[in-house]
Amino acid sequence: MATKTQIPKKLVVDCSTGEQTEVELTAEEIAQLELDQAQALAAQESAEAEAAARTAARLAAEQKLAALGLTAEEIAAIGGN
Repeated sequence: MATKTQIPKKLVVDCSTGEQTEVELTAEEIAQLELDQAQALAAQESAEAEAAARTAARLAAEQKLAALGLTAEEIAAIGGN
């Protein structure tokens, strides 16, 4: 049995009367919604990758400082942690 794909809807509010109506999105609006969602996902993934890179760089720097003989407290003082 095939399931019907549900079309996204938007809420349209007539400010002069307060009437609220749910309206199905047009094909163009759906395409824009999908594009916006893809861009938001890409931005989130990019931000997560940048955070992971910063963490990796910080850990590598801490390891190098420890190899030079600095204590954890000294490393924390340098890093401002």
